[in-house]
Formats: sequence, C-alpha cells, structure tokens
Amino acid sequence: MRILLVEDDPDLADVVALGLRNESYAVDHAGTAAAAEELLTTTGYDVACLDLGLPDGDGLELLRRLGADPVLRRPRRTLVLTARDAVADRVAGLDGGADDYLVKPFHFAELVARVRALGRRADETGATLRVGDLGIDLAAHRAWRGGTDLRLTAREFSLLRYFMHHPGEVLSAEQLLEHVWDVNADPFTTSVRVILSRLRRKLGDPPLIDTVTGVGYVLRTAP
Repeated sequence: MRILLVEDDPDLADVVALGLRNESYAVDHAGTAAAAEELLTTTGYDVACLDLGLPDGDGLELLRRLGADPVLRRPRRTLVLTARDAVADRVAGLDGGADDYLVKPFHFAELVARVRALGRRADETGATLRVGDLGIDLAAHRAWRGGTDLRLTAREFSLLRYFMHHPGEVLSAEQLLEHVWDVNADPFTTSVRVILSRLRRKLGDPPLIDTVTGVGYVLRTAP
C-alpha cells in the first residue's frame, strides 16, 4: 500500500515513516496541509494518516476538502493521528470523514495494526491472498509457495502483494513505482527491474511473473 503521512513534527514523522517502510509500505510525508494537497493532486493513496494540528490550518478542514474538492484524489481510507483526545474531537473527526481515530501518544504496533485493518477494508480482501500455490499473509508478513516459505525483503513483499491484488493484469513499471515505491523513488532508475528480478528468483520455478514487452509485467494466475 502507499501511505500519505501528514504530520508537522519532523522527528515523529521520521520515526513513523521509517517504521511503516520497514513494514513494507511506501510512505510519502507532508508537513503541512498545503504540501499534502500538492501530493493529493497527483498521487492516489490507499491510506492517509492525518494530524489535525497543522501549521497552516486545521486537519479537519483538509479532511472535509478531500470529499468535496474534485482536484484532490481522496485516499481510500483515512486515519486521524492527533493529540486531541476529547470525545467531541473524536466525533468531529469521524463525522468529518475519517475511517479511524488514534490519539497520541500511541504504540507503534497499534498504528500498524490499524493501518493493516484499513488496508483490508480498502481493498475488501482478508488478511490472506492466494494465487495458485502462492500465498501471502498480510498480518503476519509471511509469503509462501507450495509448502515453502519465501524470505522476502520489505520491498519484495510489497511488490508481490501488489501483483497479487491484480492477478492476470499487465502492470506497467510506472504503476509499480506509484504503488510500491514512495515519492523519493527515481522513475529513471532500474529499481523496478532489480527488485522484480530478485523476487522472480525467490518465487522459483515454474516462473510466475512474465514480462510483456513494451507494456509491463503480469502475475500468472496459473503456472
């Protein structure tokens, strides 16, 4: 999944973003509402983690604009992360369009669990995805083929997950960059090919991911 983290505290943002990336998520960070809006005009996000106390405005107003401004690409799910812990604040956030609400300070494990839950709600799948003899458990961060566990890096796991959400579909390198990498990725590097090559080797034989020349890559629904 690709996540937008809107948080004005740079130290907290660095910690949260690093932790989410270690969980195989692609994370873009915005420190202001204006920066968030700029990203939301060009990028589709699976989940947005939104602070309410932003230096250039109230996060609640940004939350409301997500549902009203046709220029902004509304994230599929939104999680409010804020120090505002009053019941009235929770009600305002949820009524304003948030799908979940988490009060600071929070345990990182709980944040990850909530992001996973929102991701499952966004794509309407369970915690386990299967394509033929290939399977991944999203909650346990485990992948296997046949009876053999696959030792995947966070990026390889994220790439495989995206393929398994789109079995049989030809996915371009641009699509993979947008959904598996974050805004810091260089579109002119060979990053996709390198990670994809490593993933193919780990998936073993018979090969499951084919190259469609000049178009992209496809995960076979059957070997």
